[in-house]
Amino acid sequence: MLGLPEVQVINKMVLANLLHRPVRTSVGILAVAIEVAMVLLVVGMTTGMVQETAKRVEGVGAEIMVQPPGASFLMALTAAPMPVKIMEKLAELPRVYAVAPVLFSFNASGSGGMNLIYGIDMESFSRVSRGFVYHEGGPFRQAYDVIVDDWYAKAHKVKINQTINLLGHNFRVVGIVEHGKGSRVFIPLATAQDLFGSKDRASIFYVRCTDPSFTQLVKDQIRTLLPRYEVRPIKEYLSLMTSNNLPALHSFIAVMISLAVSIGFMVIFLSMYTTITERTREIGILKSLGASKKYIMGVILRETTFVCLLGIAAGVIGTIFAERAIVEFFPTISVLLTVKWGIWSSLLALGGGLLGGIYPAFRAANADPIEALAYE
Repeated sequence: MLGLPEVQVINKMVLANLLHRPVRTSVGILAVAIEVAMVLLVVGMTTGMVQETAKRVEGVGAEIMVQPPGASFLMALTAAPMPVKIMEKLAELPRVYAVAPVLFSFNASGSGGMNLIYGIDMESFSRVSRGFVYHEGGPFRQAYDVIVDDWYAKAHKVKINQTINLLGHNFRVVGIVEHGKGSRVFIPLATAQDLFGSKDRASIFYVRCTDPSFTQLVKDQIRTLLPRYEVRPIKEYLSLMTSNNLPALHSFIAVMISLAVSIGFMVIFLSMYTTITERTREIGILKSLGASKKYIMGVILRETTFVCLLGIAAGVIGTIFAERAIVEFFPTISVLLTVKWGIWSSLLALGGGLLGGIYPAFRAANADPIEALAYE
């Protein structure tokens, strides 16, 4: 076992080697930092997106959502096959306070990007959601009026009375509201039905009970009334909104993490392999002085560890600044950075880096000292 003086000597040797090759050291640190940042940002953005979407649905204020038969809990993937007149039957049920039909679709216009648009009946939606909190303006007055939330307004620099293009038509912004009511963009239900070709149809019904404690009872009543329809309490929906329940998203995260670890592994491997080649004579001298294989491997792996630790620190700090920049320039994008994934990304980077340094270290430890001393 190495004593403290020997450890200090090794550390000084490792530090000297790192400083002697600043470019290669910087590249290694940068590769590990990119690896850590990729993992944190990919997981942070996907998790943030899912959780922020769930919070907006929760913010509608309903206890139950009613969807068409066989509908996915991913509401944006649901069509609009439900007759609006179902709302009247739901509203007649005991302990139901209000029912709001919503028709939604994606807007893929060049100026608006990809945004989920809610077509709402203002009166019923206000009863369920307890009304919008207006920063500016007010409710719809005409068919082609639109209300946007404050995050959308900031991201797209939208002002009151400004005209924006949605779904191939011009809408006038009449209200900017507090975010968190299901969508970021709202248009009149009748207008949405006309544009989407879904007359007297709705994509979903939000149901608010007279008291949240009646949720299960009302759910059972709706299942009896509409046995083929999907009836989900909002709390159940929130529990489903995780990356584990979104196969495509979970696979995307796994692929991106694998790619990030591969980048770190390859760069560290190439860096340490090249370093070993350049230091062949130095390794030969150490072995001729009696350095053991374990000692040689320890020096190389300690150097790899130092590079990884510096890269991890740089990656975490860089990710924090990147998260602030993303939120500042893209307000509608949510990034959720967690300590859990900070630890996981660090362990992945350290493990990948050490794995990349094992073969170069093994090669150095098994080098023949005579051949190493003769190496030019």
